[in-house]
Amino acid sequence: MTNVFGLASVTLMLAVGQALFKQVGVSIRDVPIHEALQVVLRQPLFYVSLLIYGGATLLWIWILSRVPLSQAYPWVALTIFLVAIFGWCFFGERPSPAFWLGLVLVMVGVVITQYSSGSR
Repeated sequence: MTNVFGLASVTLMLAVGQALFKQVGVSIRDVPIHEALQVVLRQPLFYVSLLIYGGATLLWIWILSRVPLSQAYPWVALTIFLVAIFGWCFFGERPSPAFWLGLVLVMVGVVITQYSSGSR
């Protein structure tokens, strides 16, 4: 159960980090490229994102010391689903129905890989 909680935490941390990076990206949408780095470096969310990614990396290393990589890595695919939901909810992004179908197929694939590896 600890492994599942850890894997779910890494997945959520990566998705939140991506949403925060997107927010930083929105802040430089109309900024000339030669000024963008300065604007990014002044964004507190940029540093929060890096901290979340750093924490996720450390947790990932800990998980990999206990779980086979082939069992753990499919959880990263769940990040795709969460990021799409965050994009839809927080940034007004509207993926196509085909995109959502693809996400469902990814989710089914993750369930199958986890079931076949005995991580229930």
